[in-house]
Amino acid sequence: MGEAILSDLLTEVLIPVAAAVGIGFALLQWVLVSKVKLTPERPAQGANKNGYSDYLIEEEEGLNDHNVVVKCAEIQNAISEGATSFLFTEYQYVGIFMIAFAVLIFLFLGSVEGFSTKSHPCTYDKSKTCKPALANAIFSTVSFLLGAITSLVSGFLGMKIATYANARTTLEARKGVGKAFITAFRSGAVMGFLLAANGLLVLYIAINLLKIYYGEDWEGLFESITGYGLGGSSMALFGRVGGGIYTKAADVGADLVGKVERNIPEDDPRNPAVIADNVGDNVGDIAGMGSDLFGSYAESSCAALVVASISSFGINHDFTGMCYPLLISSLGIIVCLITTLFATDFFEIKAVKEIEPALKKQLIISTALMTIAIAIVSWIALPSKFTIYNFGTQKSVKNWELFFCVAVGLWAGLIIGFVTEYFTSNAYSPVQDVADSCRTGAATNVIFGLALGYKSVIIPIFAIAVSIYVSFSLAAMYGIAVAALGMLSTIATGLAIDAYGPISDNAGGIAEMAGMSHRIRERTDALDAAGNTTAAIGKGFAIGSAALVSLALFGAFVSRAGIATVNVLSPKVFIGLIVGAMLPYWFSAMTMKSVGSAALKMVEEVRRQFNTIPGLMEGSAKPDYATCVKISTDASIKEMIPPGALVMLTPLIVGTLFGVETLSGVLAGALVSGVQIAISASNTGGAWDNAKKYIEAGASEHARTLGPKGSDPHKAAVIGDTIGDPLKDTSGPSLNILIKLMAVESLVFAPFFAAHGGLLFKI
Repeated sequence: MGEAILSDLLTEVLIPVAAAVGIGFALLQWVLVSKVKLTPERPAQGANKNGYSDYLIEEEEGLNDHNVVVKCAEIQNAISEGATSFLFTEYQYVGIFMIAFAVLIFLFLGSVEGFSTKSHPCTYDKSKTCKPALANAIFSTVSFLLGAITSLVSGFLGMKIATYANARTTLEARKGVGKAFITAFRSGAVMGFLLAANGLLVLYIAINLLKIYYGEDWEGLFESITGYGLGGSSMALFGRVGGGIYTKAADVGADLVGKVERNIPEDDPRNPAVIADNVGDNVGDIAGMGSDLFGSYAESSCAALVVASISSFGINHDFTGMCYPLLISSLGIIVCLITTLFATDFFEIKAVKEIEPALKKQLIISTALMTIAIAIVSWIALPSKFTIYNFGTQKSVKNWELFFCVAVGLWAGLIIGFVTEYFTSNAYSPVQDVADSCRTGAATNVIFGLALGYKSVIIPIFAIAVSIYVSFSLAAMYGIAVAALGMLSTIATGLAIDAYGPISDNAGGIAEMAGMSHRIRERTDALDAAGNTTAAIGKGFAIGSAALVSLALFGAFVSRAGIATVNVLSPKVFIGLIVGAMLPYWFSAMTMKSVGSAALKMVEEVRRQFNTIPGLMEGSAKPDYATCVKISTDASIKEMIPPGALVMLTPLIVGTLFGVETLSGVLAGALVSGVQIAISASNTGGAWDNAKKYIEAGASEHARTLGPKGSDPHKAAVIGDTIGDPLKDTSGPSLNILIKLMAVESLVFAPFFAAHGGLLFKI
């Protein structure tokens, strides 16, 4: 078989050191962002590259500099307080669920062998004895709580840095677009590196602590650790759905009354929903996205570890081989660190047109460097030949084959990213065609947007299909799990780019509310437009990785549940398949209706304030922002529970009543239909948003014929954008959690379903 070059001791040092470097780098970026002061003192003379001591390129015409800074600080505090208040409220409800579900895990898994404390024959090797099922129940529960808490902390930290950086980005825009870009991107990097490093470190510590009890029983150890992925994803579901409903209720309410009815600009301080809208960007796109990608990372790692534990790595107790997935993530942090310097230190942005290419270069550079890193880690951490568990048999695999599995996932992610960008950026013809369709009203805009979304599914699905075929052919289900990890290996850069979008969006809102000049707003709009496209790319990554993660978890579930083959022609499987394919539609209906009903209340409140507060439209009276924040908070907390319950209860009900075969059909059906709907929904919404921005910016002759703001084509574009809001920010991104969460939950509960499931068929 051959030995790995990298020793176990070096592996044990390398992983925590990489995580510590990631955390250290995140803190350094935070310190650099904090140098932008939110106080009105004029800085000392003398300039440096990052512009902390630069004078302003322009002075605000007719405005006192002191007032602008004070206003920005006040608005930032309002947004930060709103976001913190919402997350604390949400976490109280989620905390109750977390404890209840932890008890459920313990009871279900503990009852597999009647809460016995005796050792039992191992599932995959009956000649060996494994730790009792009760231990699996206890440690799966602990892992679940650990994953859930890490997910919540990741989302909360991301939200805090975003609300810390938004006004700073606005103030830096007065020095030039390059300075504002660096501040926004550095802030995004804080979140990206904290999340990637925390996820890796907590998982690594958990494995080492559980190893003390489990000793030689690696099968039980890594089966218990799957609870970590379940905890991460279940919190991500509530974060995504709750945050998505919050942000879109406010956004739709603000747009429909403010832009369409009252013909006032976006983020106008007279609009009562404007603070709630800016809060929503942070709780939905920052906290929700952070928890979502953390969940993907945790699940793909757990899926790979479970399969590896019953392969030669686990059988021979090869610790370095077992930690191959964690080593990929460790090198990913280092690669992303180098990549980030290209955006913030090696090159400087001087013009608006350089923003989007700079963000795209981040993806290309990180992917290229990561390919080299994967080749190195595959060569030094893996034996030249080993075996991988493949549905009852051991498949012989070479180390270079595993390199191809990870690399194909990595490059498939880049392809999905660029296809998403082509279909959602207003620099290309698809979005320009959607904008052009606004000439004849909102109906044609909606038709073109839906067609674009459906068409945008084609290439990403082929990319996912190729990566599945290649990785499965080379290394069975383990290959698919590490392909998913490959796609997520540059998660720190991906999240930095993704978080950059809402930070820039908030910066534009603050510039408008603080009454800054038109030139400042143009710069923040340019940052925001690029961020919109990169947010769509981030969602593409999340959905693509979710498909691979879900399939890897599905394979691990099928193996653990003892199903030899999943026969689609079997009635038990087929009914599961057709019901599973329906679930994403049911889930989307629930989340979209939730946004609609919450937006309805918001529209009524905004209209009421405009009609009843004297002087509000003239700007002589202040709107009641707090009531709008409360409407969004109450609606999202109330409305996130039914979709969450649908996803969490489906595997439990199907597995218990109908058994593992029907559940395998449900998982396959949900995966196949969920990925398609998620991609089309996200891209349709992104295209409508950027078609509106294309008309508003009026950067080309074609765009100017459709504008200006307030024209009939612009109003049609706003309606399309409003319809797309729940698609791209609530339903679409939440669907990738649905397919992952059901798969990881099924894997965690697989011992119970295999022993006691299918009650209806036993009657």
